[in-house]
Amino acid sequence: MVRSLLIIMGIMLGAAGVQAQDILEVQGTAPDLYLMHTVTKGETFYSLSRAYSVPPKEIAAQNNLNFDGGLQLGQSVKIPLNKGNFVQSGEAAGHPVYHKVLEKETLYRISVNYNKVSLDNVRHWNNLTGDGVQKDSYLIVGYVKGTVNGAVIASHTPAAAPPSTTPAATPASPAPAPPVTETTTVVKNDPAPAPVLTPAPPVVTPAPPVSSNTTESDNNSASETHASAPAPVPAPAASTPPPAPSGSSFEQIYSQQTSGKKPTTEKGPGSWFKSNAGAGKYYALHNSASRGTIIKVTNPLNGKSIYAKVLEAIPQMKQNAGLIIKLSDSAIEALGTNETKFYCELSYEN
Repeated sequence: MVRSLLIIMGIMLGAAGVQAQDILEVQGTAPDLYLMHTVTKGETFYSLSRAYSVPPKEIAAQNNLNFDGGLQLGQSVKIPLNKGNFVQSGEAAGHPVYHKVLEKETLYRISVNYNKVSLDNVRHWNNLTGDGVQKDSYLIVGYVKGTVNGAVIASHTPAAAPPSTTPAATPASPAPAPPVTETTTVVKNDPAPAPVLTPAPPVVTPAPPVSSNTTESDNNSASETHASAPAPVPAPAASTPPPAPSGSSFEQIYSQQTSGKKPTTEKGPGSWFKSNAGAGKYYALHNSASRGTIIKVTNPLNGKSIYAKVLEAIPQMKQNAGLIIKLSDSAIEALGTNETKFYCELSYEN
């Protein structure tokens, strides 16, 4: 009886320690993603296993620890995020896992770094009204299963909300754990499985809306599901194209960007990249045009033209040497070519 009570108390202390963790901020890049957890009093491999839905021995292996040696108070432990405990589907449930946006980082780059998570899902989870992201803001990139308490940002703002709107209520930060005076405490694992406590269903609170007034990201790895094209970002500098009315086609935006100006022209080899963009939506990688610029691409062999939206620069790789543009694969058929590299003519506002 006494032994059972001690086990239950250990579980409760372990759960309280997990709840005291700050925001769940993802570390690493796919496929080696993980969370950092600081061990609190009473925590064991078993309690962390229940908290994050990861087998206890997998946690020990991830950290090169002796499973039978237990954990030490204050120890930093990597919690692996994998297909078993990290959910990134559209109807994901659990506890939000955040990414802190870096300088010049785009929504597309964030998607690639985290298992090519759907851009539509990222927009939905974060109440994004466009593709702009702000440096130092926090974006939900998936959800972790388990009994860990819902993550909240203690000293950060998940996203900058527009001045005219009222941001959604954010759960209050959990009270900090009382100071620990022990120097080093080793908690041994009980080989007998501990009783399973059933936690209350987690409440998932999406981050407040983010205004799309920063750098425009790309949409290379996700399907375009909206009827209208993403709204262009307001121009922070003279080199950024002016915004176009919502619902404008790329051809209309091109006409607006080049109106009253002499377009820049280029001639040379182009290539393509794989994309699951919707039919009729074409995207481009280009080294000098600003993000959001619409480029008119013409195949001089047959006179066919398309209008493509610039996502970012062409990656500096050997196979891209000498290219003036890379287009999403759906544009190749529209230009009437099936060549890996093709000659083309470009026209755009710069």
